[in-house]
Amino acid sequence: MSWSVGQVSGFAGVTIRTLHHYDRSGLLSPSERSPAGYRLYNTADLARLQQILFYRELGFPLDEIATILADPQATALDHLLARRDALAGQIARLQKLVEVAERAIEVRRLGVDLTPEERFEVFGDVVFDLSYATDAHLKWGDRDGHQEALARAAAHSKEDWRQLMAEAAVWRGELLAAFDEGLACDSERVRRLAEEHRQHIARWFTPCPPEMHCRIADDYEADARAFALVVPPGEQRPGLAAYLRAAIGANAAAAGAAASGAGAGDVREAR
Repeated sequence: MSWSVGQVSGFAGVTIRTLHHYDRSGLLSPSERSPAGYRLYNTADLARLQQILFYRELGFPLDEIATILADPQATALDHLLARRDALAGQIARLQKLVEVAERAIEVRRLGVDLTPEERFEVFGDVVFDLSYATDAHLKWGDRDGHQEALARAAAHSKEDWRQLMAEAAVWRGELLAAFDEGLACDSERVRRLAEEHRQHIARWFTPCPPEMHCRIADDYEADARAFALVVPPGEQRPGLAAYLRAAIGANAAAAGAAASGAGAGDVREAR
């Protein structure tokens, strides 16, 4: 028994144009022709079409499907395992995006309702990039500190944000002055500024141990969107993000050395 292109299109749910494309590419050429020269598909052709549609549903490109069908016993399992892993990754990413959307909805419901004038008054030139917020959630969303920071940010009042941003502006001015004066990033004054920044994060968002502070600083240097949350683009200088990252690293190293020294002192006293 055989079927025309139109019949196959109807019961297989694919367009005639798609079937013609499969024929031209060699992926599925009908095995028979009518006396008038029209394409006719037999049972084996339909079985192959079913396989093609199965792999297409899983997202395989046509050239990969052709490879699988050329030697299904040798390659199908490897391709399916790879596709399974890829789909699992996509599912995980989509789930994260759902969480981002839910968090955005929560922040919108619980967050501070500011007019454009109030928003400028509070935040000034600091711009919150939604694409960075999404990427940051995908990167750090599983960490407790990130979740706590979002929850506390959503709970801040307008007065909280005004005080927070005022503190940040004073600190930013001191950082810029130190940078412009050419102070070493590991100098006492600059390390103090790094420590103030760490305490600012802990006070307003989430506990920020030195190793976490260093990870945040890595983002400042690697991603301009992250650094714009600290220093607006109009106030930035070339090399400033790397300078701040180095200062935070120096502060973390000093804290680690102090902790090690205290621990050694405890051991000496115990002896």
